[in-house]
Amino acid sequence: MWTTPSRLHAKGIVGMNRRNIRYIGRYNSRRLYPLVDDKLKTKLLAQQYGITTPALIGTVTTQFGIKQLCTMLIGHQGFVIKPAKGSGGKGILVIERIEGGRYIKPSGVQLTLGDVERHVSNILSGLYSLGGSPDVALIEALINFDASFSEYTYEGVPDIRVIVFKGYPVMAMMRLSTAASDGKANLHQGAVGVGIDIASGAAIRGVQFDRTRHDHPDTGHELASLHISDWDTLLRLAAGCFEMTGLGYLGTDMVLDRDHGPMLLELNARPGLAIQMANGEGLRPRLDLIERQPEGVSPEQRVAFAQHYFARSSELRETA
Repeated sequence: MWTTPSRLHAKGIVGMNRRNIRYIGRYNSRRLYPLVDDKLKTKLLAQQYGITTPALIGTVTTQFGIKQLCTMLIGHQGFVIKPAKGSGGKGILVIERIEGGRYIKPSGVQLTLGDVERHVSNILSGLYSLGGSPDVALIEALINFDASFSEYTYEGVPDIRVIVFKGYPVMAMMRLSTAASDGKANLHQGAVGVGIDIASGAAIRGVQFDRTRHDHPDTGHELASLHISDWDTLLRLAAGCFEMTGLGYLGTDMVLDRDHGPMLLELNARPGLAIQMANGEGLRPRLDLIERQPEGVSPEQRVAFAQHYFARSSELRETA
């Protein structure tokens, strides 16, 4: 259905121009961008601030270093290779297990060591990096995502995007991979976005390709029962990324590991706006409220404030 700019404005929808000028341009100093545009820098910074991230197995920085990849992976049955400067999930290779010298992806596709080495070589050459600049390949331990989400996702790890403004978590969604998204939690490629209530961690509504969705397209499991455990801890980690980076407007991408709990995957200084579609609500009223709050508030207080003022009821359960 078509709508009008006036109706979008009335619903508090933030558009790209307003996001770029009013929030990113005003609250994100460009000198701080490298802290989040480079995943290796983000990981090292998170370690300094006590924010849990997936374990780093190693890095490959030169074409010559690719030959050490096999040795580096000894003892690791599953791992993830990603470009330090990649975006939008591009260049991420997930290997679930190694059998008989074959590297097996979650989809069951089998790769040889040569295939994996070529992928790393492409990363180093800048094939997936912002601006095509030379890059570094990160090899991380495989995330063992919470088994309670197994029926909500297809061949991929579900993640949680939280928009943090001036240290306050203002809106959240979970991204569920699908066959259409090739097992990646990317809404533009066909993943399901599920709006999450800031107060409770419960599902509000689901969307896929900008259309309302009540179940997962591949597993058939309904979305109304989705609930994120250890939600308060996850929000405190997200809120703490404000002090960690100094960025006033950012997106935090988190996962729930069954052994380590909430973990930070990466940060984004230019988070997308599809989260509004997943929540069925615009960001602007929440951002306006946060702009009126005093400085110097602790992460715990900011989380409590957000949970009090941004509580929502579930549309999924109301329509079930």
